[in-house]
Amino acid sequence: MSKRILMLVTSHDKMDDKHPTGIWLSEFAEPYEEFQKAGYAITVTSPKGGPAPIDPRSLNEENERRWEAAIARLKDTVPVAAVNPEEYDALFVPGGHGTMFDFPVDPNVRTLVRRFAEANKVIAAVCHGPAALVGVVLSNGQPLVAGKRVTAFTNEEERAVQLDKLVPFLLESRLRELGAHFIAAEKWTDHVEQDGLLITGQNPQSGISAAQAVIRTLESTAKG
Repeated sequence: MSKRILMLVTSHDKMDDKHPTGIWLSEFAEPYEEFQKAGYAITVTSPKGGPAPIDPRSLNEENERRWEAAIARLKDTVPVAAVNPEEYDALFVPGGHGTMFDFPVDPNVRTLVRRFAEANKVIAAVCHGPAALVGVVLSNGQPLVAGKRVTAFTNEEERAVQLDKLVPFLLESRLRELGAHFIAAEKWTDHVEQDGLLITGQNPQSGISAAQAVIRTLESTAKG
């Protein structure tokens, strides 16, 4: 049977009235293509379900044509509350600044991620996608990321795009506060960290590598 991947995307569409946001398209579309090439079945979910917003800064005519099929999948997402984690082999979380607003506070997202973690399934998140991890406390009372080696969009990268004053918190700082071993590479470089079944990518440049790490992990688990 082919592996089943659940891709969790944000429903949040603005940082303030002057700054629309959403999913960073390449962080969804490039991994989506990698999973398709591997023959995996893909379900897309979001906190609210239905159409999921794409950050307009990540859109242009070229990638709208290139990723037409991936974009179509974002027009009708399944609500997180309706998802059964037992039906999936891995969770993949693309970023975009929208994730910083809804993922940490959404109880259904917290429960979903915790259930994947406690079922010893692969969890991967890229750029701002690790915002889905920061609100998750395991049944033993420990934060999911405590003691884990992770990466995410760095404070330096957030300041470089001049959005550090608009996000509700700095993701690198929050992960460190929760006890994660945060590993930062030079900004805008392809960088992935893997700690067991937890895979994290630093920025948009890291999406393909993170997806490939998921595929390698699932394939090795199947052989093992």
